[in-house]
Amino acid sequence: MTDCCPRCAHESVGNLFSSPVPGVWDVVQCARCLYTWRTSEPDRRTRRAAYPQAFRLTVEDLANAAEVPAVPPLRTDGPRQRTGQTAGPAVGRTSGPAAAEAARPQQTVRGQ
Repeated sequence: MTDCCPRCAHESVGNLFSSPVPGVWDVVQCARCLYTWRTSEPDRRTRRAAYPQAFRLTVEDLANAAEVPAVPPLRTDGPRQRTGQTAGPAVGRTSGPAAAEAARPQQTVRGQ
């Protein structure tokens, strides 16, 4: 397993999930900055020494970071209407096999 977080160098990282095929990859998360990565990603995402300098964080950076906004509560006013979509079967379809069939003149056989 990784010895420290690539982003903030914190030594407490935990395994969140392992691949269905044992030993292929693990999803790991830092306990301090919450950076999450898969062990199969390239070194620039998984190793501190190769992690881009511009994206590294220090303890001071984390202490002075703006608070992440909370997820708002779910709406209780019912489902939202989606624009541009119809509920149920398509009416007045202008393309596709069903439209071609509907546009074809009906032939009647007489006298047989």
